[in-house]
Amino acid sequence: MARSRSIRPLPVLFVGSGLAAALLLGVTPAADAATVIDGPVGLGTAAPFGVLGASTVTNTGPTVVRGDLGLSPGTAVTGFGAAPNGVVTGTVHRTDAVAAQARADARTADGTGRSLSPTRTGLSELDGLSLTPGVYDGPALRLAGGGDLTLAGAADSVWVFRTASTLTVGSASRITITGGASSCNVFWLVGSSATLGTAAQFQGTVIADQSVTATTGATVAGRLLALDGAVTLDSNTITAPTGCAAPGTPVQTASPAITSGTPTSATVGTPYAFTVTASGTPSPTFTATGLPAGLTIDAASGVVSGTPTTPGTTTVTVTASNGTAPDVSATYEVVTALPTAPPTEAPAPPVPTATPTAPVPSATPTAPAPSATPTAGTPTPAASATSGATATATADRTGAGGTGGTGTGVRSLAFTGADVAGPIGIAAAALALGIVLAVLARRRSRRS
Repeated sequence: MARSRSIRPLPVLFVGSGLAAALLLGVTPAADAATVIDGPVGLGTAAPFGVLGASTVTNTGPTVVRGDLGLSPGTAVTGFGAAPNGVVTGTVHRTDAVAAQARADARTADGTGRSLSPTRTGLSELDGLSLTPGVYDGPALRLAGGGDLTLAGAADSVWVFRTASTLTVGSASRITITGGASSCNVFWLVGSSATLGTAAQFQGTVIADQSVTATTGATVAGRLLALDGAVTLDSNTITAPTGCAAPGTPVQTASPAITSGTPTSATVGTPYAFTVTASGTPSPTFTATGLPAGLTIDAASGVVSGTPTTPGTTTVTVTASNGTAPDVSATYEVVTALPTAPPTEAPAPPVPTATPTAPVPSATPTAPAPSATPTAGTPTPAASATSGATATATADRTGAGGTGGTGTGVRSLAFTGADVAGPIGIAAAALALGIVLAVLARRRSRRS
């Protein structure tokens, strides 16, 4: 009896920092159950046959069967002979003792395969899977059109697929075997009928209770064996495996056990991730119930992730399963806290604004006094007649001839300061008036 326990953390309230969040993991221990695959399925005398039917074997187009073809107890084998009909590279056994014994051995092989302990149950769609050696069960198995199934193992690896009803392989789908394994040890035990779609690339031996149909262009690395019905072919290539490796070591399987530790905390609005891990062979898958809003679990990896949206406490149950009973469960008590409010900073004091200084008015420049151009040859006084005025005279002389000769020169006089034209005019007028008065006084003196 599995026991369940859970650890509930005490929430702690911090003043000014909000609620803390915690998730504590409680694991439900489970009894570990192991099963054994009893080696490859022995086909007995059916091993050399590429095609074996019970009622009829019917072919359309240039089918090639690399191996034997048999029919028992029926008698109708059609569509084979020379090209363009089907070709059988081995022996055709129509209603003979060899075919009858091969059919009986195929039925025994089907019973042996169905007695094996399952590695994984509940399969349906095979597209996108990569499967290790084991026994795989499903009510009806299907490989979608254009889909891929990978079987990864070694030369002595064994796969057994069992279905209660049908096997349907879609058009252009493909089965790939890696790691040195081969179609020798891949078996498909079908409860009713099997159908291989157009251009499908199929591997393994089909043992169907009823009929097997391979549609146009499908290829088979293996065998098509119908225990009680017909085999129908259409332009196919079927190659019976030869030189298969000896049976390998039986494959040990074990039920899962949770191995992950205590998860980290969670906070509303903060991205969260925690990985649930589990042991077991084959690798388990995960489901969960009761996850907080915003969180999900990845079925393959066991990663619980997302961003919580609602505070509170919830109880989450995660279950790991791998087809080997019993499953195992883990219980989480999830406390989702509100985020911590950041501290409020006091506003900085305003920076004072400097009062601008009034500009100093600039002095009004004094207009320069006009300069007087002296008449050539006229002597220029060295000082201004106006009080406070200063004159600077510069004379340039250029002479012709030697010492003692006469020369002509150009003199220039520059004035700075106040204008002297007004005072000179007044002085000249006063001088003229004085001369006139002197002349008049002299005449008067003569008359008298």
